[in-house]
Amino acid sequence: MSRIIAVANQKGGVAKTTTVASLGAALAEQGRKVLLVDLDAQACLTFSLGLDPDSVELSIHDVLLGRVGAAMAITPTEDGVDLLPSTIELAGAEAQLMSRPGREFVLRTALEEVSAAYEVILLDCSPSLGVLTLNALTAADELIVPLQCEMLSHRGVGQLLDTVHDVQRILNPGLRVLGVLPTMFDSRTSHSRAVLGDVADRYGLPVLDPPIPKSVRFAEAPAAGRSVLVTARRHRGAEAYRELAAGLFA
Repeated sequence: MSRIIAVANQKGGVAKTTTVASLGAALAEQGRKVLLVDLDAQACLTFSLGLDPDSVELSIHDVLLGRVGAAMAITPTEDGVDLLPSTIELAGAEAQLMSRPGREFVLRTALEEVSAAYEVILLDCSPSLGVLTLNALTAADELIVPLQCEMLSHRGVGQLLDTVHDVQRILNPGLRVLGVLPTMFDSRTSHSRAVLGDVADRYGLPVLDPPIPKSVRFAEAPAAGRSVLVTARRHRGAEAYRELAAGLFA
């Protein structure tokens, strides 16, 4: 049985895609079979793992609309993980799904076809609380909330948690919040440390360890079409994701 983990925060620029790509690569290094799912029409995860979204023939958009099964759209990557890629077409999927009965369960149903083949499935959510993110939260067993360590960045966490509570109550009672993952963390500043303390106190969420350090290495990796675990193997950011991956199965 696979473990499905959504990585979500409706705020953009908090390292959701970096976390999915890097954590996926770290889990693959452990010898685990990993599937990544790009649920963002911007297709940043797809691009970051070396695929040209404009050249993708079958994507998560086709899967969600029932045109093909998930297995037909999965693509292997050089980082050792499999990918259900995205394209700009996904931008129209929310409108197309709105009139469908049980629209929040479409992703969960689609993943049932392939879940037995993977130990871990990571869902890279779009920066919104729309139908696609609701699909991810309904399909997931667990949730990681990446949070940029700046005071304004966590103002939307309460809104996300309200949505999570609704999902737990109505759609997916088994969904568990693993915690907040501090990203772009600068240990030299008291401000970053204060943000973490405020989030833990305000929302009562676990803070995942270790924090992911702020580094230009994360911005450089997508240009190579690989994760930071390949482009900067011994960098402290790569090591942080390895520690996070090890902790998930401790």
